[in-house]
Amino acid sequence: MTIIGAELVSLNTFPRILRAQCMKYGDKKVAMRKKEFGIWNKYTWKDVYENVKWASLGLVHLGLGPGDVAAIVGDNDPQWFWAEYAVQSAGGISVGMYVDAHFSEIKYLLSHAEAKFVFAKDQEQVDKILEVKNELPVLQKIIYWEAKGLWYYDMPLLMSFAELQELGRKYEEAHPGAFEAGIDKTKGSDIAALCYTSGTTRATEDGIARQKGVMLSHEMLVSNARAWLAIDKWYDSDVWLSFTPPAWAAEQILGIAGCLLSGTEVNFPEEPETVMENIREVGPQFLFLSARLWENYASSVQSKINETSRFKRFMFNVFLPVGYKYAQAKFQRRRPGLLLRTLHGIADLVVFRPLRDRLGMLRLRSGFQAGAALSPDTLKFFHAIGVQLRQLYGLTEAGLQTAHTIDDIDPETVGRPLNPDWIKISPQGEILLTGPLTSRGYYKDPEATRELIDSEGWLHTGDAGYINERGHLVYYDRVKEMVELSSGKKFAPSYIEGKLKFSPYVKDCMVMGGPDKPFVSAMVNIDFENVSDWAEEHRINYTTFVDLSQKEQVYDLILKDMERVNRYLPDEMKVRKFVNLHKEFDPDEAELTRSRKLRRKFVENRYADVIGAIYGGKEGFEIEAPVKYRDGRTGVIKTTIRVRSVL
Repeated sequence: MTIIGAELVSLNTFPRILRAQCMKYGDKKVAMRKKEFGIWNKYTWKDVYENVKWASLGLVHLGLGPGDVAAIVGDNDPQWFWAEYAVQSAGGISVGMYVDAHFSEIKYLLSHAEAKFVFAKDQEQVDKILEVKNELPVLQKIIYWEAKGLWYYDMPLLMSFAELQELGRKYEEAHPGAFEAGIDKTKGSDIAALCYTSGTTRATEDGIARQKGVMLSHEMLVSNARAWLAIDKWYDSDVWLSFTPPAWAAEQILGIAGCLLSGTEVNFPEEPETVMENIREVGPQFLFLSARLWENYASSVQSKINETSRFKRFMFNVFLPVGYKYAQAKFQRRRPGLLLRTLHGIADLVVFRPLRDRLGMLRLRSGFQAGAALSPDTLKFFHAIGVQLRQLYGLTEAGLQTAHTIDDIDPETVGRPLNPDWIKISPQGEILLTGPLTSRGYYKDPEATRELIDSEGWLHTGDAGYINERGHLVYYDRVKEMVELSSGKKFAPSYIEGKLKFSPYVKDCMVMGGPDKPFVSAMVNIDFENVSDWAEEHRINYTTFVDLSQKEQVYDLILKDMERVNRYLPDEMKVRKFVNLHKEFDPDEAELTRSRKLRRKFVENRYADVIGAIYGGKEGFEIEAPVKYRDGRTGVIKTTIRVRSVL
């Protein structure tokens, strides 16, 4: 049960570490498992190494050389990881893309990165690339790993993963030792991956964000993983479920680099839709989710508790306050009294342990979240039921920088800096970072890189926060997202949004204000699944999302959450008016990034008329909205979006 073997300490590239782990474990230990057709297929470290070797040599045969770029798009699968390692073993650079990326996004990313090769999982992803292939003169091959639907595609541009590997086997016969020689040439300073960050975009007329590619070196990714494993021990007997997109830097650091270094077994879900089922089946020791997913989990638990039997609901409501008190003692770093420890033991045995088992978190040692501020209420809730949820802070450009340790958790912060010398707060309240964990800047964009990293080597995050008396970083929001009201008072919209999204009936929301606005308001996306269940239970008839969202009873339901949140806010930050939007925020319409963060300026412009109605003293606003009925029909209806005041 080793953490990081001594043989890995001096290795600083993914291919070198992969080779060392293969020599250590060979075919004696499983490295990856993938569920297909109900069966978990196992791949030993030897299997992984050989699959990477043949794919890498196949790429070399096709012309991939040092510094060349290959993109990867698809669900989390072993082939995703093999493709990345294969590209890097040949000295190339990998670029991950999100599976729900639009044609125009894919065209931009492949064109900007000048990708010569693209690994695509299936027909859906292949079709997207074929749609724009004529505008990608550098593209040489599309390599797919799931052949269903592609059997009759007859074009030289396409090749299966198996065909690529067969080319690699033939190349090995003519060039023995070429793969190992390629690994020996890899250096820590080489760019391992480009991550196109959703947080650094440029506005365009077509509404598609032109993202910047962050250059992540092998050394940066490995150093980040080592820094994390130094404070959070991972063992080679542990299990990781990989479903966070590898296009996101967090999965690169934790799921790819972390598991590679520690020897932790990586499991891949059968389908994106079966993730929650697979989490329970696998029972991982670690779980990394975005703030949005943790909030959805909390909402789902509360919703299901409301639907369960009266006895179970009674037991949960009786023991939950015990869980909160026990968690609070831990947050304050004090030992609970004997009575509280006894009551908590009973609560855990009777209520919380079975609940964690249902969630697939019975063996969980740590849950992580990063990417956006998590509501303190959500974090407290999970600790109350015995889930050790911890916050991280970092950027694609800067890697992991702060983290809660298992014995030092403050729900109002994002943890203690990994190194206090690598972080400082500017006079304007901006978080500045430096040190070996930061990136090399933006690909093919020296001007933006100079704006990102100043002459003294400090990386400007654009985030607002401060270091509290406990030495933890308190994260507010993006500096540009801190909003000033006409009174001169400032507030952090994301902080209020996090508290609102703790509700099982609020899927998303945007909190608003401005120098010309006298109060705080909000636009709400109802959680259609939970609200529709509630409506049916209360015999409220509805036809569509649009219809349900504007029901008077649903406004009353959301009003209770507004009043709940307002109780914890100072007067100037209280939400005074809100609307339930007729549709959900959608990344395909550029309202959200691919990692599901709000594009505030874009949303404010799109819903300018709604915002005008809120601040113009109107009681409603007429809007035309596309609808999809439950029988599959579509249409356009006119509806009135209500404006509700919160007293």
